[in-house]
Amino acid sequence: MTGTGGVRVAAGARLVLGVGARAGVTAAELAAAVAEVLATVGAGTDSVERLVTVATKVAEPGILSVADAAGWPVVGYPAAELSAVRVPHPSAAVDAAVGTPSVAEAAVLLAGATLVVPKSSSGRITLAVGLLS
Repeated sequence: MTGTGGVRVAAGARLVLGVGARAGVTAAELAAAVAEVLATVGAGTDSVERLVTVATKVAEPGILSVADAAGWPVVGYPAAELSAVRVPHPSAAVDAAVGTPSVAEAAVLLAGATLVVPKSSSGRITLAVGLLS
């Protein structure tokens, strides 16, 4: 993952995983990226309470497969709601493609979490990790 700069989280931390992905991303690609980003904060998949993304991605097979295997609910937010969230790393390219300058970071913030890993990219995937209080 490029751009990871998260802090380590305490045992028992409750996390939200923000996901942005290009169409057709595979479960294997996403699972590998998730394992890598969670390792940067010293957490396992059991710390993740839910996966959050843009509403148009909630039916993406690779995302659903990873979430189902881990037992995570998938929450999708409309692009208009995501675009209203101020994020540290907006992207004009994402805005042009999806209608919001941020998916992963904005979704984490809309979920009520504090960013502990800002957006980080791996191939066709962008992830952000948030800590719930």
